[in-house]
Amino acid sequence: MKNLKYLVLGTLFGIILTKSEVISWFRIQEMFRFQAFHMYGVIGSAVAVGLVSIQLIKRRHLKTISGEEIHLADKQFSPGVWIGGVLFGLGWALTGACPGPIFAQLGSGVPAAAVVLLAALAGTWAYSALRERLP
Repeated sequence: MKNLKYLVLGTLFGIILTKSEVISWFRIQEMFRFQAFHMYGVIGSAVAVGLVSIQLIKRRHLKTISGEEIHLADKQFSPGVWIGGVLFGLGWALTGACPGPIFAQLGSGVPAAAVVLLAALAGTWAYSALRERLP
């Protein structure tokens, strides 16, 4: 019962993803073929909200619900980010799903999303096993 709020929020997130057509393979293909602005608008909006949110957290020294100050650590650049980004983009273009929408696709009755979920889990496991040896 204490985790019910997460189930409700996850369900609402899935509904929003579905209604905004972000989980549509065709919308994703349009984006990668530069045929429509829809996905770029969604992604751009998310980036803008994230940028404003992080600036507000930093400038106003906001605290968590339990009263702890939020600390955002600086990220260090790694050349492997480019390789990972290319692999992620290729997987996204081929499957029509990045990690969040996989679950919304499953909930919408897209059976191929189960294969994508298994591949994402295998990729995550492989990364964790090889992380120390990667650039």
